[in-house]
Amino acid sequence: MADYNRPLPLPTPETQHFWDGTRNGELRLQRCTACRESYFPPRPFCPACGSRAVETYKASGKATLYSYIVNHRPRPDFGTEPHSIAVVALAEGPRMMTNIVDCPQTPEALILDMPLEVTFEKASEDISLPKFRPAKG
Repeated sequence: MADYNRPLPLPTPETQHFWDGTRNGELRLQRCTACRESYFPPRPFCPACGSRAVETYKASGKATLYSYIVNHRPRPDFGTEPHSIAVVALAEGPRMMTNIVDCPQTPEALILDMPLEVTFEKASEDISLPKFRPAKG
């Protein structure tokens, strides 16, 4: 388990299913059963049509790199090494803010539209953080 010195998310009734999934190694999204739109972050209604008829499902974990910055400023809670702050486009449609790991944190390595896959970093007994790495194969 990682030694985290920074604040961790606090699950709410609306997000508990998401954090239960990450703890079990699953990326869970929600989908509207009325208009079939998938969305993130979790909420009790569809942001596209407003319907409350929503379901939770296991996402593929596949994504592409949509945008990023590399933070070079040292911070006590993140360490002194540069790290990416990224937005990925999930295969199911929504975008998610995350970090890219298992990859040099340089513009030469972080190529827009590169295929990614989810990985989970255990931060506490209850919270595993979804991060993304370059897809294998």
